[in-house]
Amino acid sequence: MPGSEMDHSSCDAAVTLAFTVLGKRWNGMIVSSLGGGATSFVGLRRAVTGISDAVLSDRLAELCDAGLVVRDVDPGPPVAVSYSLTDAGSRLLPILDDLGRWASDNLAVRAR
Repeated sequence: MPGSEMDHSSCDAAVTLAFTVLGKRWNGMIVSSLGGGATSFVGLRRAVTGISDAVLSDRLAELCDAGLVVRDVDPGPPVAVSYSLTDAGSRLLPILDDLGRWASDNLAVRAR
């Protein structure tokens, strides 16, 4: 990057770190789904078609640990749990959009 002092090894390490989180199946879809606002576990399960409850639970914990998602508990009654993006998670949304467009343009299976 022009004007950037990040060397290639630092960039490689940063990209590797990013893909340890984003490279896992479902994580991008979960983050994208939360781009519409806070939602419940059941709302996420409906939005991310095909994901099991156990995998969704694991992925949400990983995204929370990574600082991309926050879990909010309203003690109720009844107790209600919702998930939303942190500022870092929100800043990821345009990057995911760009990555999706790039993948569609460059990685799509072409007719033979």
